[in-house]
Amino acid sequence: MRWVVFLRAVNVGKANRCQPVQIAKELAKFGLVNIGAVGTFVVREDVSESVLRNAIAKKLPFKCEIMICPARDIMNLASKDPFSQQPSGPNITRFVSVAAKPVRLPLPLRLPLNLPSDEDWLLKIIAIQDRFVLGLYRRQMKAVSYLGKIEKLLGVPVTTRSWNTIGRIAKILEENR
Repeated sequence: MRWVVFLRAVNVGKANRCQPVQIAKELAKFGLVNIGAVGTFVVREDVSESVLRNAIAKKLPFKCEIMICPARDIMNLASKDPFSQQPSGPNITRFVSVAAKPVRLPLPLRLPLNLPSDEDWLLKIIAIQDRFVLGLYRRQMKAVSYLGKIEKLLGVPVTTRSWNTIGRIAKILEENR
């Protein structure tokens, strides 16, 4: 099975530093394609999830959450346009937070969820689909603190990537069908 791997909290500030390009080279037998500098990989070869997880964990000089999703789940997500009815522009980033496991909402949660408020939102969660939390945030320093609150709200570790990154992943998966 083909996979997409998301490492959580890698190369942020001075903590949890690694070289994703080097990891991809060292795990070339799995057909790893590195996407950016924060630990996102497309796995093009057929390998079990447990073998893949162990191989990646051995290459990291620290412990971190490793989110591994079937490639078909990313393709399904990317084939839709969940942001079509949402605001856009240079000051708004569309994102997907990938959860370590499927999200089961702990409380009745109304979507969209706007933080800090409906009138003055910095972060907006528009949908939750299994392990994927889709939303927007304004490009302001305060918005980063609200991204961190997604984990607390949902009770599960998440790692966030821009919608553009999901598009790049989908393109690579499509090219390697």
